[in-house]
Amino acid sequence: MNFKLKRKLPLLGSGLLGFLLAIVLMASYAFSSNQNVYRILKEKVNVLNQIITYVNHFYFDDVDLEKIMDGAFHGLMEELDPHSTYIPAKDQENIDELFRGKFQGIGIEFDILQGYITVISPIPDSPSDHVGLQSGDKIISINEEDAYKITKDEVFKKLRGKKGSSVDLSIQRIGVPKPFDVTIIRDDIPIYSVAAASMIDDSTGYIFLRRFSATTDIEVKKALDKLDASGMKRLVFDLRGNSGGFLEQAAAISNLFITTPDTLVFTKGKIRESNQVFMANPKKGRNDFSLIVLINRGSASASEIVAGAVQDLDRGLVIGETSFGKGLVQRQLPLEGGSALRVTIARYYTPTGRLIQRPYEDGKDHAYYRELYDKDREAKMDSLKELRPKYLTKGGRIVYGGGGITPDIYLPFKNKLTRDTQKVIRSAKRPIFNFGSNYASNHSLEISNAQTFKKEWVVSNDVFNSFYEYLATDSIEVSRDSLLIDLSYIQNRIKAEISGVAFGKDESAAIRIQTDNQVMGALDFFKEADAFLQTSH
Repeated sequence: MNFKLKRKLPLLGSGLLGFLLAIVLMASYAFSSNQNVYRILKEKVNVLNQIITYVNHFYFDDVDLEKIMDGAFHGLMEELDPHSTYIPAKDQENIDELFRGKFQGIGIEFDILQGYITVISPIPDSPSDHVGLQSGDKIISINEEDAYKITKDEVFKKLRGKKGSSVDLSIQRIGVPKPFDVTIIRDDIPIYSVAAASMIDDSTGYIFLRRFSATTDIEVKKALDKLDASGMKRLVFDLRGNSGGFLEQAAAISNLFITTPDTLVFTKGKIRESNQVFMANPKKGRNDFSLIVLINRGSASASEIVAGAVQDLDRGLVIGETSFGKGLVQRQLPLEGGSALRVTIARYYTPTGRLIQRPYEDGKDHAYYRELYDKDREAKMDSLKELRPKYLTKGGRIVYGGGGITPDIYLPFKNKLTRDTQKVIRSAKRPIFNFGSNYASNHSLEISNAQTFKKEWVVSNDVFNSFYEYLATDSIEVSRDSLLIDLSYIQNRIKAEISGVAFGKDESAAIRIQTDNQVMGALDFFKEADAFLQTSH
């Protein structure tokens, strides 16, 4: 260890001890009626100071004290429950952006392809959209500095910035012989919760919700308005893989489907302000369309609140796989230096009083998350169903607590693809996107109307052959015969990517879900979902 670090560590340790002793003094005041708490805190702080001193003196190599202490903080929180956590300052900004629902920059979804920043999609209504950036555009320089082989972290640093500031880009566009320059004025960029809102058929709307952020209720209302204008009479509301977000937003989204003055969700904690009841405002709800909610093992927290409210109040049908099972509510508390603490303050309960938190053992987070990926998870949960607490929905149906939201209809995801097809789909080079971008640019006359393209255009043998030849130019070696086994799936992906480049993410999703067995399988159960409308008025 170098001399400067040796001298610094005792000072840091002493400073930390002073800080923690201050906590002990405050704790002794706050917990004056509980001498045991004061004694434990005092003893453990002394031990912590000893550990730091010993590590400083005896450890054979240089010590990153910040990393060590972050690890200690993580360990402390892991002993509480799997969802209480310490968030270092370097991670906090990205998390804040997701929950605020916006950041400041130019507004592109991008990837690094063939060494260049490649626009996957300009964010609608963003500065990039306004100046006409297109899917497939490559940014070859930023402020006259070469952007070849730039890292994603460097992209964020260079393209994000204060609202009103400018950035000069040089763009290489497919089909345009020479690069051209654009100047973009940075602005507030929304981070959308609604990943897609499109029509599956003439009467069935589809909304895929990615997360619950500060703007989610506004986004979902806009999505419903858009689908209404397209003739929606029934809705598939996709919450698969949605890990949650704001509790208030979960209640607000639930309320969009509920027209009776019922409880949507309630919480119980140790302190008074942790106890809340969210009631539906009938004026904000709708029951003029039948509803199916899709969930899977990745649907957690706020997603489970929405699915639980729809199920308990007999508003619609829940289909898919048993959800994650997170029935705990966290509050994020700021710490010095920009870090934060996310601590569990309450349990939440669905309208019938169900607690859907899965069992866990303190400090055994790995086992808690690993259980989600058990191949026979659903069979295990089904075999234990009779041991779980039973509740009655508003209409008298039996539902279960104690471990996620059990769907009304179990419909597992099925997608058996050959190894070569998976190699193409998962390639970091994104060959289907690149091929789709090129095709859309070079065949703009045959791709002029979204609805015509969706209903009539097909990936011909010539298009597929061109795609297979393109894979070789991208150094992706796969068997043609292997790809032909999954021909319809690959054709669907090619068509979806072309549609996304030409018409946007919603039209791309409308095509992509045609090979999604859970979405398409859900359509067979709308008669059961329709029945709930007769009892929800």
